[in-house]
Amino acid sequence: MRDHETAPDHEDRRLSTKEAAELLGVKPETVYAYVSRGQLGSRRVPGGRGSTFDVKEVQALARRNRRESGGSPGSGGELSVRTRITLIDTDRYYFRGVDATELAARHSYEEIAEWLWTGRMRPGTTFTAPDTSVAVARRAVDALPEHTAPTDRLRVAAIAAATADPLRFDLSEEAVLGTARILIPTLVAALPPVRRDHRDGGSLAERLWARLSGHKPDEASLRALDTALGLLVDHDLAASTLAVRVAASARAHAYAAVSAGLGVLEGPLHGAASGLAHRLLHDVLEQGDAGPVIADELRAGRRIPGLGHRLYPGEDPRARALFGLLEEIPRAAPALAAARDVVATTARHTPLHANADLALAVLTASSGMLATAGETIFAVARTAGWIAHTLEEYAERPLRMRPSGLYVGSKPPQPLP
Repeated sequence: MRDHETAPDHEDRRLSTKEAAELLGVKPETVYAYVSRGQLGSRRVPGGRGSTFDVKEVQALARRNRRESGGSPGSGGELSVRTRITLIDTDRYYFRGVDATELAARHSYEEIAEWLWTGRMRPGTTFTAPDTSVAVARRAVDALPEHTAPTDRLRVAAIAAATADPLRFDLSEEAVLGTARILIPTLVAALPPVRRDHRDGGSLAERLWARLSGHKPDEASLRALDTALGLLVDHDLAASTLAVRVAASARAHAYAAVSAGLGVLEGPLHGAASGLAHRLLHDVLEQGDAGPVIADELRAGRRIPGLGHRLYPGEDPRARALFGLLEEIPRAAPALAAARDVVATTARHTPLHANADLALAVLTASSGMLATAGETIFAVARTAGWIAHTLEEYAERPLRMRPSGLYVGSKPPQPLP
């Protein structure tokens, strides 16, 4: 019999308040609180004063409670958080129930961000930042050493922008939405432009391109960048998103929550993964063959970047959508061929599909961008998703993202050292 469940031959009988409380692991008073909130139904005992409860309904509530609290103690269950933002199902993913790749194909990054935040589509929406916010962020970023990584620049820009916003502690939905619409373009504007003749204006993708590439973009390239931003805007509870929700659970303001996400994003297994794939593609392009490059990676004991994804048993839908757009850009052909060579060569060792990191690497490598450009694109894109999760977490009970530690140290009391 499974933990906290009643044997099948007793499922038709009803539980007393005491039995329901034991099954849920709560006090009897809490059982009645569940009833008052509509989470549990009850029925009076004929001729009596007590209430009875349906076994299956109590079991379902117990399972939900365990999922939301990260599993019962010692269960080894993974943390689960209720969300209405992103669903990943087999080899597809959805934003608020709508296919994410279709959204990215038909709408701009700003429009998709609004959809994530509000559940409403605002055609033609663009994000602009006030001069005061941009000036403060730029001064802070310009003071950093020249070799500073892009994620560090973005994190400093976010903190600087926060200091210029006296209303940052207003956590109401409208205030946070106002912050989001200013913060994202501020982050982009704070990055130093690569092209000297650049003038800020146009879509967010145009402004970001000028900070990543010295090449003048054509329409197809801008479309690929904007689509990449839309595809990467959210991906359920990735490590950085979980950090954002923990910060929001403690009621940190939106700037601080985004800063928490940027701190986690730097990991080589997260936002920086596309940079590793970018360097791999450059090596393949230089040698003209993926074989020796893959051999060197395997000999060094390194995993091949840009391949496979733990959430997709088949092809990463983000990679599929972005590769389709890159095929329309003539100068991307060599990098695309190198990426296909990597996939085909590695398939002899282990059959893995290309993921979003490899597709992003093709975009950056074929556009004259540095290896760190993919991390910048990822960070800017994901900021909108972090804001959506921040808003969702603000609506939950404060400090609920506080797991209990499982102590495995020396048994107390120990003598003083």
